[in-house]
Parts: sequence; C-alpha cells; structure tokens
Amino acid sequence: MDPRMNMTPDPWRPVRVGIGALLLVLLSGTVAYRVLGLELFDAFYQTLITISTVGYAEIGDNIGPRYRVVSALLILFGVGVALYTIGAAFEAIMDGRLREHMGRARMRHTVDQMRDHVIVCGWGRVGGAISKELRAKGESVVIVDQREDLHQVTDLPAVQGDATVDAVLLDAGIERARGLIIALDSAADCMYVTLTSRNLNPNLFIVARANSTETAPKLIQAGADRVVSPHEIGGTRMASFVVQPNVADFLGETMRTEELAVEIYEFEVAGDSPLAGKSLRESNIGDETGVIVLAVRRTDGSFTQNPHADTVIESGDVPIILGTSDQLAALQSWLNRG
Repeated sequence: MDPRMNMTPDPWRPVRVGIGALLLVLLSGTVAYRVLGLELFDAFYQTLITISTVGYAEIGDNIGPRYRVVSALLILFGVGVALYTIGAAFEAIMDGRLREHMGRARMRHTVDQMRDHVIVCGWGRVGGAISKELRAKGESVVIVDQREDLHQVTDLPAVQGDATVDAVLLDAGIERARGLIIALDSAADCMYVTLTSRNLNPNLFIVARANSTETAPKLIQAGADRVVSPHEIGGTRMASFVVQPNVADFLGETMRTEELAVEIYEFEVAGDSPLAGKSLRESNIGDETGVIVLAVRRTDGSFTQNPHADTVIESGDVPIILGTSDQLAALQSWLNRG
C-alpha cells in the first residue's frame, strides 16, 4: 500500500496555492501597467485597487483600449484568485477547529469508557518515561497536563487542564481509575493533587513524586501509597553500577526489556487460592509452575525475604515471583485452576 494514502490532507495547501497565484497576478498586473507607461509604484497601486475592486479612479494619462483590457483581465482573474484565497483560508481555519473539536470529543468519549486505568499527571520527561513503561506493561493510561499542544505530542488518551482542579481529574476518570501517578514539578501541586485524589477515590493507589526528602512524609500523610524521589533512585542506580555493575545491568534489563527471559511479578493471594493457608512445600508452587518465590509481603507491610519451603502463605499476602514468561503463564493457569 502506498504510504501516501494514509497521509492526512493539508488544509492549508489551497491557501498557499491561492497566495502564490495572487502574487503572480499582482506581479503580472504591475508589469503590464508599467509597460503601458505607469511608474512602478503607480503600476502596483493600480493593480491592487483593481483586484480589490475598491473603485478608485484610474491612474495615468494614457488610458486607452489596452489599458482597459489589462484592467478587465485583472478584474476577471485577480478578483477570482483573491476570493478563492480568502475562501480557502476560511475553510482551513474552520476545518482545523472542527478537527480539533471532533478530536477532543473522541478523546473524551474514549476516556469515559475506560475503567481500571492509570492516570499520569504531568507530561514532562518523567511523565513521558512513566507512560512509556506503563504502556509497555499493557496498562491503560490517561495523561493530564496543562500544555496546549498535549493532544499533538502524545497519542495516548489525554485531558488538557490543571490537575489541581477537581473537574479535570473527574474528566480523566479518576473515580473509575485504579492508579494515579503524580509527576508534577511543584511539591505544592503534588500535595494538593494527592489530597484531592484521595477524597475523590478512596481506593485509588497513589504514587507521588517527591523532589526532596522533607516532602516524602508529608505526601504519605496526605494519602499517597508510595512516594518516589527520581533523584535518589538515579543516585542509587549510578552507585550500583560502580559497586555491582553486572547485577545492576541484570536488574535494569529485567525491568524494562520485553525480550529478556526472566521477569519479576507480584500478585495478591485470594482466600480461595491454592496458596492460602499452605506452606510453599505443601502448595508445591515451584514444581507445578517452575517459578521462584523471592519474597512475601505480609498484610502488615513487612517482608519475608528468601522464604524457605516451610513458609506459610496467608490470604492477603503478596508473593514476589521470579520466572520466565512461560512460567508466569503457567502460574496464572495454576492459580485459576485452584
């Protein structure tokens, strides 16, 4: 298929063509009047008033049949070209506004249909990286940002507006969302959005950005479930490359490369799960699926690291699993079968 068939028509192309034709008419009329004896500026002026049909008197002393033939041709062609250019410009403006309006309407409809999505507040470098990672993991994402060209810089569902305004968050479907990531630069804005979002959706999982260590506990107090400092994460990762470069490379590739064989996965143990109330040995999870249980997060928030075979998994615990894509698929089937 010819890729040009998928290109969006340029609504301003007829305008450029019209302007080019209008300039050509102006040039031709000026030259023609100049040949008939008018001075250069007078020739241009006579051409301009003829095309615009303002009705001023003809300029010059040598007004004869040839003069009037030139004027007649200018009226026929020049006025037509001018009207075409004005009409094309008006159509392009209206078409652009109509496209923008229809695009926003489609976007609003798309967001209104979304459920259990993740809202990312802030479309900067951090927000863009977060959205890319979420998308790679198969998550549905809605962007919220104030920038006027938001719908041009991302193809993700987006709401243009101030995230500190309740109506904007509601337009993003916060009442139906399962997660919110606040990647705004202002600490005050992060705090305000956290408070507002927690009130709008008490079950929302909120991850907030903290640019200083002093902000983190305040964000937790405001209702954030997790607080992340990009500066601390970047510093820790840079240090790990010096201390344990191979481990850092492995963990980094594991988290962001789809083609890598192993992945880290988590899930909450339901009451009817084959794991609930049993030890790892009794459930036989390793032999059944081939995965490795790296740790277990208990309901009180503590971790049991590198659990032994006699470790009992309770309902509500969250095992941290290491395995290949096939092993994780087998785990899902095993859990559903149980």
